[in-house]
Formats: sequence, C-alpha cells, structure tokens
Amino acid sequence: MQRWRGLEDIPEDWGRSVVTIGSYDGVHRGHQLIIRHAVDRARELGVPAVVVTFDPHPSEVVRPGSHPPLLAPHHRRADLMAELGVDAVLILPFTTEFSKLSPAEFVVKVLVDKLHAKAVVEGPNFRFGHRAAGNVDFLADQGKTYDFEVEVVDLYVSGEAGGGQPFSSTLTRRLVAEGDVTGAAEILGRPHRVEGVVVRGAQRGRELGFPTANVETLPHTAIPADGVYAGWLHAQGEVMPAAISVGTNPQFDGTERTVEAYAIDRVGLDLYGLHVAVDFLAFVRGQAKFDSLEALLEQMAEDVKRCRELIAAAE
Repeated sequence: MQRWRGLEDIPEDWGRSVVTIGSYDGVHRGHQLIIRHAVDRARELGVPAVVVTFDPHPSEVVRPGSHPPLLAPHHRRADLMAELGVDAVLILPFTTEFSKLSPAEFVVKVLVDKLHAKAVVEGPNFRFGHRAAGNVDFLADQGKTYDFEVEVVDLYVSGEAGGGQPFSSTLTRRLVAEGDVTGAAEILGRPHRVEGVVVRGAQRGRELGFPTANVETLPHTAIPADGVYAGWLHAQGEVMPAAISVGTNPQFDGTERTVEAYAIDRVGLDLYGLHVAVDFLAFVRGQAKFDSLEALLEQMAEDVKRCRELIAAAE
C-alpha cells in the first residue's frame, strides 16, 4: 500500500481512483463498512482505492487545545486500512490555511486535480471544507460537474457496547476513558492498543519480582482509566500475555500517570528503547493503595493469576 503525506507526494501519473475521506480514528467497525465498500467499488471499476485523512485532527486547528484522545496513531490506521484492501492512504497536513478551503475548492484541489476521483464513498453525516459547510448532497452535485459518483454508506452499527448506542469513535473514547476496554473492543473489532517506547521508570516492579515495561505513550493517546488490566505486550515481533497497570502508583505516592506491562512468566526481557504495543483485553480491578508491601505483593500475584486466566480464555 502506498502512503502519501501531502498532495505533493501523489505520483504525477496517478489515474482515476475511488476515494473516501475522514479522520477514521480507530478504524472501528462502522468505518470498516465504508472503507470495505470503497475497496469493493474500486475493484468493480478496476481502479485503486484511496483513503484521505488528516493530521493533526481538524479540531486541534479549528479549536486549539481540543485535540481528542486518539484511538490509533496514523501508522496503525494505515496498517488496518491495508488489511481491508486499501491501495493508498493520503495524510493531509491540516493547517489553518487548509481549513479555509471552501468545499468547492477542496473538491477541485484534492478530489479532481490530484486523485482524479471516479467515485467517492462517505457516511451520511460527512462534512468537509471551511466551517464544515460541505455535505454529501453538495458532493453529489460536484460529482455531476467533475464526473465522479458519490455513494453514501450507512456506517451505523450497534451492539452491547455503550448500552446499544451506535458505534463511533466518540463512544469508543468514552468507554476507554471509563476502563471498559471490553466494550471498546466490541466497537473496534479488536482490543484497544496503546503504543510507545519503553523507558526507565523507578524499577520498583523489578525489585518486587514483577518487572514491567514502562511505556512512554505517543502524544494524545487514548489511555484507559487507572487500574489493572489483562492483555498482551507486543515487542520485537512477539506477542506476550501481560498484566497491565495504568495509573500513578499510589502505593509509592506517585504523581505521574504511567502505562506499565508485565510480561507474564517471562524472565530476562530487555525492552528499553524499543517501540512496543500494549493491547487491553479486560479490566481486572481499579487502582488502590494497600496497608503494607506484603498486601500489595499478595494482590499483584492474584492480579497476574486472574490475567493469566482471562487471556487463556480469550485465546
């Protein structure tokens, strides 16, 4: 799959294509419906399927300081889109200047002049252009002028997550923030993942017999609520069952919020400086401060046992 950052990265000889545009944070099951439809339509027409997305999130430019927690970084989204059959991902730098493009200017600049759209696939509430003035009806009118079809796909899927609310990135972020990683996984179609580089912490876990990978998460990452979780640690191409701790470590009067993963039953791992990923399977318990170190160690052993059981059941 080709990955482009900015319009200038698109090959000059790029032909017609089927395009879908959106933030697609998380590439959740609703997003997947739209993207798969775009891929299927591209195959029917014999042209590539292209996803157009933005960096940073448009809200950060329009309303500075309002950047939402991200469910997946761009490289992860691109990987997920590639799995769905997408041929190219275009990440458009969302600047103040870019935000001022009218819907008509956006159509010409991006869809017509660069991507030569043959069809555009969107959800019913898609908005674009300055002040989000463009919608699917406007897009369809532009398609008549510039020779591209517009297809609207209903992305509304629902299940048990969020009490039956339609699946969305907003709902997924809320569930993650509440620690409901099981509900988030139902929406995403996979466990919620946090990524980052392993850095040196206080190394108390090592001293206590539970050495953890202290993950310095990527900016704006959606991090689950404080507590202990079962999940997996991905490092150097290996997937390891893990007990994950999120929080400030109140037992030692910590103040900095961290994500730490203990690779269950693994000895001698040296992950410092490596980029790793942590998948959250299930919530085990909330963060707590214990009366003694012995009580903490007893609870940690129980946590690991519970995590081992949950992971074995899932696998």
